[in-house]
Amino acid sequence: MKTWVVRFGSLYVFNVVVLWLIGALIPRVYVGWSALWGAVILTAATIFVKPAVTKFLKNATSNSSKSMSAGVQKAIEYGIVFVVALVVWILVRIFSGVYTWDFFTGILLPPVVLLAAWFIYDMIDDRIEKVAGDLYDKAESAVNEKNAGAQPASPSPESPATRAARDELKDGLTPEQRRMMEDL
Repeated sequence: MKTWVVRFGSLYVFNVVVLWLIGALIPRVYVGWSALWGAVILTAATIFVKPAVTKFLKNATSNSSKSMSAGVQKAIEYGIVFVVALVVWILVRIFSGVYTWDFFTGILLPPVVLLAAWFIYDMIDDRIEKVAGDLYDKAESAVNEKNAGAQPASPSPESPATRAARDELKDGLTPEQRRMMEDL
């Protein structure tokens, strides 16, 4: 679960920045504080919807791509990636407070920025997730230390089997072997 929390958290922060950049760089697109909710939708769509739509579109075109040239196949792959980014952007627009006023700058241009952002994130995601994982571990250990300090551990009574196992770990002998050694 830690992996999913770290991945979602690091992608969420990255997507907030991307949405604010889209709002700042593209005229007639207003993002504002809706970037916080829009990033939740964008992150969920990137993790869950993007792979499903990509797989669906690739399966739909795989039968006909065998007879096409390499250039046409590449163009279809790029088209699929753009359509996926367009679907994700439309989901963000529908379910968040992001407003657009123009078809080209509000619908077609932001998916291009998303594609660039996904490319950048793919290049740096390992480092981002490592830093986020380290922060997660640090926070988890601080919480565990705080909980351990608040509730002092009471010594539990040791069972005979536990005691025997602990003794065996010390010298490597079973209780029978230990008795035989003592008799010598």
